[in-house]
Amino acid sequence: QVQLVESGGGLVPAGGSLRLSCAASGRTFGNYAMGWFRQAPGKEREFVATISRRGGSKIYADSVKGRFTISRDNVERTVYLQMNSLKPEDTAVYSCAAGSVDMSRRPTDYDYWGQGSQVTVSS
Repeated sequence: QVQLVESGGGLVPAGGSLRLSCAASGRTFGNYAMGWFRQAPGKEREFVATISRRGGSKIYADSVKGRFTISRDNVERTVYLQMNSLKPEDTAVYSCAAGSVDMSRRPTDYDYWGQGSQVTVSS
């Protein structure tokens, strides 16, 4: 069992930056691929980024490539999402997730989810 808790969301003007953190409980954090997803009001959950178990491989959604960076610290059992050059269309609830399938964009491949953190980008 893995429990995930996100932090770092908030309100930021367009062009600004935020860093989301996702802290995991349990000693098996390194056994899981980690992903970030987001959901805006009235829209489906959207893949943002994923990172492999040891952090050597990463995939990003086209909409965030070059602006967002996913990273992880397996000692601290934490995954991060650094978000730069934020746009109003990045406004959403961001959730981290842990899964046993590396490099997956599909929410169904993730077994554990955090409660989500609101990110609001003002224009």
